Amino acid sequence: MLALSPYLLAAACAWLVAQGLKYLFVSLRDHSFRNLRQLYLSGNMPSAHSATVIALLVVIGGRDGIDTAIFGLAALFSAVVMYDSVMVRRSSGEQGKAILAMLLERKSTIMIPRTAKGHTPLEVIVGAFVGAFVGFVVFFATS
Repeated sequence: MLALSPYLLAAACAWLVAQGLKYLFVSLRDHSFRNLRQLYLSGNMPSAHSATVIALLVVIGGRDGIDTAIFGLAALFSAVVMYDSVMVRRSSGEQGKAILAMLLERKSTIMIPRTAKGHTPLEVIVGAFVGAFVGFVVFFATS
C-alpha cells in the first residue's frame, strides 16, 4: 500500500479546499460559475498560501511536537508567507493596478503587464482558519 506523507497531504488538501472556496465565493459574487481561472489564481478569499502553510504547521505540531526545531521553522515560514501575502504581494498588486491604469489612460503602446493580487488581512486570517481545520482533520485521520 502506498503511504502518503501526512505533511504533504495536509498542505495539498488545504490548498485544494482554499482554492475551491475561492472559486465558490467569486462565482457566487459574480453570479457565474464559468471563471475556472479562480481555481489557480492568487488573491481573493480565502488565502490558499495561508491555508497551506498553517495546515502543514498543524500536522508538524501534532506529529512531531511544538517544542521541536521543525515546528519552529514551520512557524517562522508560516509567518513570513502570511506577512508577505498582506504586505508585499498586496502592495505590488496595487502598484501594478496603478501602472495599468496609467498605461490605459495614456493609450500607451507598452505591453500591459499582468498584475498579481495579494491578500487583505481578513483573507489571510480566514485562510489560516481553513488551514488549521484541514490540518487537524489530516492529523487525526492519519494518526
